[in-house]
Amino acid sequence: MARIYIIDVTNRDGVQTAMIGLAKLQKTMVNWYLNEMGVFQSEFGFPFTHHETNYLNANIELSEMGVLAPIRLEGWSRAVKKDVELAFKLVPKIKHLNLSISTSRVMLDGKFMGKMDEDDVINLMTEATDTAYKLGAETVGVNAEDASRTDLDYVIRYAKAAKDHGAKRIRYCDTLGVDDPATIYDRIKQIAKKTTMPVELHCHNDLGMGVACSVAGAVGAIDGGQDAYINTTINAVGERAGNADLLSVLLALKYGSGFRERNLCPPEIKLNKIWAFAKYASYAFGIPIPVNQVGVGSNAFAHESGIHADGALKNRRNYELYDYEELGRGEPELVETGRMITVGEYSGIKGFRNVYGNLEVEFKDDKEAARILELVRYANVHTQKPLIKEELLFVARYPDQAKKIMTVTPP
Repeated sequence: MARIYIIDVTNRDGVQTAMIGLAKLQKTMVNWYLNEMGVFQSEFGFPFTHHETNYLNANIELSEMGVLAPIRLEGWSRAVKKDVELAFKLVPKIKHLNLSISTSRVMLDGKFMGKMDEDDVINLMTEATDTAYKLGAETVGVNAEDASRTDLDYVIRYAKAAKDHGAKRIRYCDTLGVDDPATIYDRIKQIAKKTTMPVELHCHNDLGMGVACSVAGAVGAIDGGQDAYINTTINAVGERAGNADLLSVLLALKYGSGFRERNLCPPEIKLNKIWAFAKYASYAFGIPIPVNQVGVGSNAFAHESGIHADGALKNRRNYELYDYEELGRGEPELVETGRMITVGEYSGIKGFRNVYGNLEVEFKDDKEAARILELVRYANVHTQKPLIKEELLFVARYPDQAKKIMTVTPP
């Protein structure tokens, strides 16, 4: 039976957002939180980009060690042979790729300046797909950038060509967020039926419909007999007005009136991990969570109106569709108001041992403690933020990978 999977693109599309970004250690923590949540796949970066190389290779090591497992780590590349070849040269153990090229007439004329036609696009894409499999890829997804403004018959022809060359799914990119739920449902259903190929939904939020279009398109793929893959980002970060929010998509699938009886929410998802993840992403990106953010905003379960407060106190279902406990909320949070010892780039061994002692971490000898202290100092320089508990634990547990992740060497 066809079902829905989540492919999170925070570490690729999210970090492309203007004026924000993540350090490589923070990107690794995003992968860790996604794995904790049970997300199927993380689009974890650009394997043909030199400054990503150490981070990507170290994360693949963590995957092989079982630290980042069972989540799949997938790289993004242009559907260009030379980029794919460089990706495998820099990240030789990468197994999953999404290859992207523009398909709409608008972009063929306005981006490629009329130098390529529709057949040229298909030829570039199939050559890149063949190259990826030749060099060791296990799965390749093929992206149709600006698919929502591309003639549907051409999207289908493009997808069929990709399938003939081994592509596992077609990514339908609503790059400018122009689709509406009814339109995308119909288009995706036709693509699924006519290609017999799983469809991946990549929706932007320029018109405020990114989540609605993602979910509607996924249902279209299922009704067309194929699996659906929804692209999300944590806290809806993304280019311009953002991408489809991870939690909003999951809650829509689980509680939407037309979806809940169909059991569309991926069963492996652990929603109780989202509160900690959303807070971490807010801290790492430096973007406050809006008070009205779905599920994790400070007002998501707040009631002031007399009628609402009375109703919620009598029975939470009067004014709360789902439980805050389900999202990992509700536990008291301790805030230190007295002496505070932190670890930073200028920390000494005494303060360092105090912090890790409070985390119940013991070192086998002074040499090990000194090494971890030095890594933590570098991590503080690397992130330009005090490290949170999970980051401190990560550095202590996986020092070799942490060192590699934080190493960026210009070519």
